[in-house]
Amino acid sequence: MSLTSHQHDLTVRPLTGPDELDLFNSLPYVINDEVADDLATNRRRPEWLWLALRGDRVVARAGWWSQAGDEHPLLMDILDIDGDIDDGVRLLETALPTVVPTGATPPEYCRCLPADWRDHETTRQAVDVRMGALGRVGAKLFVERLRLEWRPGTPIPEPTGRLAFRPVGDPGELIELMTLVLDGTLDAHSRDDLTRMTPSQAAHKQYRDEFERFASPPDWWRIATLPDGEPVGFVTPAHNGYNPIIGYLGVVPAHRGNGYIHDVLAAGTRVLAEQNVPRIRAATDVGNTPMAAAFAQAGYVTFERRIDMTWQ
Repeated sequence: MSLTSHQHDLTVRPLTGPDELDLFNSLPYVINDEVADDLATNRRRPEWLWLALRGDRVVARAGWWSQAGDEHPLLMDILDIDGDIDDGVRLLETALPTVVPTGATPPEYCRCLPADWRDHETTRQAVDVRMGALGRVGAKLFVERLRLEWRPGTPIPEPTGRLAFRPVGDPGELIELMTLVLDGTLDAHSRDDLTRMTPSQAAHKQYRDEFERFASPPDWWRIATLPDGEPVGFVTPAHNGYNPIIGYLGVVPAHRGNGYIHDVLAAGTRVLAEQNVPRIRAATDVGNTPMAAAFAQAGYVTFERRIDMTWQ
């Protein structure tokens, strides 16, 4: 069955194969240079990369991403509209029923933006067009996030001696701490998870879906303890297949308010810096001001922002 849709002079269809990547990437975006490798490693498929064309010109495109080998996409992370918003809406109305399994909620949409995107009219207008098109097919703004980066040469605070750090003993130990730190979390995704599952279920899900798939060894992860061995928190320095990252860090509720987050973040940063990495990436919600402040104090700069939209 053909997946191509024709309306007036607009053609909407998925890529025929990797040989059309240059056509797909004719609209600029910061992750264009990742798409070919994503296809080669089964994180994308041609049938998840869609075009809207007028003649030979790409007027809109959309793309979905998954963990390597997954049956269904995890994220919609590409949407560009070069012109009329109606072209983008038509693209989404055609692609979504094909890409998303029948009866399923479409996966979250995310878009990386310049850190100062609101200060530039052209960028702001493009954001409005994309969000407007997504809104017309049922998506709503979920959260805006800061994308953060530590660069070599940035000083790492010396250990204060208040905490000791050791590798994670076993997955159960880390999952138990992950469960505890969900109490009072300011993270929008975690708070949303907690509307549908228990803290333990949410922690197990994150460990399974994210931590088990890191392209780096678990012995990079650290448990933070008081001198007597009582756990205070944890940090998971990792490589996600694209960049070295601070995957997750937290302090358990009983020990919040003592500034331990700074010690924990410094320890995680140090683990990766000792690997001579070219950068360390991290992210946090704009509204999570304590975490954003901790990263800023540790020398991480906001190099981009990210808009997340979801379907309910």
